[in-house]
This record gives sequence, structure tokens and C-alpha cells, in this order.
Amino acid sequence: MSEPVDHRVGIAGGVAAVTFARPQAYNALTADLLESLLGTFKALERDASVRAIVLTGEGKAFCSGQALDDVKTLPPGGAADLANTVEKRYNPLILKLVTIEKPVVAAVNGVAAGAGMGIACACDFRIVAETASFTTAFVKIGLVPDSGLSFTLERIVGYAAAVELCMLSEKIDAARADAMGLCTRVVPTERCLEEAQQLAATLARGPQSLGLIKRELVRNGLGDIKAALDYEAHLQTIAGATADFAEGLAAFTAKRPPQFKGH
Repeated sequence: MSEPVDHRVGIAGGVAAVTFARPQAYNALTADLLESLLGTFKALERDASVRAIVLTGEGKAFCSGQALDDVKTLPPGGAADLANTVEKRYNPLILKLVTIEKPVVAAVNGVAAGAGMGIACACDFRIVAETASFTTAFVKIGLVPDSGLSFTLERIVGYAAAVELCMLSEKIDAARADAMGLCTRVVPTERCLEEAQQLAATLARGPQSLGLIKRELVRNGLGDIKAALDYEAHLQTIAGATADFAEGLAAFTAKRPPQFKGH
């Protein structure tokens, strides 16, 4: 496994622990981090000693989503290449999380926003700290959900709740997320990682058929995730070309409410 960028990896007892390690930026996702993280999951997929995976964040956040100051994604003064970002960085990672034939447990230790929420929803289990929160975030800057959220969220919480979460983009606390069905379990904050590791350890002692169950459920229950990811990239390209997206970024940078015009 190559040296990871902005995340840590540890393996013990059949469980791989992957930790976002940009706490100063609430574990926001850069191009380098996304590419490195995909490499890590590909390596863990090939490692026969790894039978379950825990994904969590260092510090107060699980993952706050796309880093809006990442020059490789949003170059200053240049056009944002959202199609390339979604197709080449997000989609392969989400596809790997959903299809890797090893259980993946998200230890949601803090806020999961935007693509961070998408990554959490692409995991098989979500152990959620009682102080954690979720928000889809995309509409706040004039974009549509990507990182698989249009595919996973409706299947987890149902259509009506998914529309509410995506269009209103309110921050929901762990208790409401649990009531909606987002959480496998809500636990005291200080026990979040430990509980996730315990669940992963139990799964790691299970039979090979766990991976086959995941394959079976993805194929027969979820539907065509590849087509869904491709469509997300298509719509994000359209949204990224709007004046509303430019206004959303400007408002975020200026720390003011956006004034969307609907075009």
C-alpha cells in the first residue's frame, strides 16, 4: 500500500481502521485525499487479512464534504471542473465502498456534510455519536447531490425524507437521523469508535458469505449504482455551470447567505 495522503490506516485482528486526518479542516475532501483514499480501499480489497473496515474522522468531524478551497477542484479565477471531479474522484470511491465485498462500518464521530454524508451512506453500517449531525449541504451552494447520495439516501430513508433532506438541506441531529433510519446505532460520543470497531471485529469473524451477501443485496436490492453515479455527474455538470453555483461559492467565501436567482 502506498503512503496515504491525509488519512491513516491501521490493521489489527482482521479489521482495517481508516481515519480521515485533516481535523483542522473538519476532514474536508481534497482531490489528493480522494485519490489516495481510493488507492487505500483498493489495497484493502486485495488484502486477504482484512475482513472488515472501519471508516472514521479525526477530531470533531467525520467529514465536512468537498474542500471548497482545494485548487485542484476549484482553481482561483478558473472554471470549476465538476464533471472531472465527480467522475474521476468521487464516483470510483463511492462505487468501491458500495461494492467492496467486505463490510464497511462508518464511525460517524461528528458532522457528516455533503460528500461526507454521501460517504457515510455508502458504508454498510453507521455507528453514530449522539453529538453527530448530518446535512446534505449541496443545495446551499446551488449544486445537486453527488457522492452517491441520490442513490443511497432514498433507499435508506425513503423518497419523502430524501427530498426533504436534499432540498431543505437542514442539519439533523443524531436522534432525528436515527428516527429516519440513517443510523445503525446511536452511541455516546466517547464510545463511537470503540463501538464501530467492536461491530467490525464481529463481522471480521464471520464467514466468507458476508461478502457474497453484500454482492447479492447490491445487485438485487439497490439497483444500478453505476448508472446513478453517471447521472449524478451529468446533472452536477449542469448545476456547476449556473450563475447560482457561482453565487453559492461567492456567498460561502464571504460568509453571507446566498442570493440565488434561479438560473
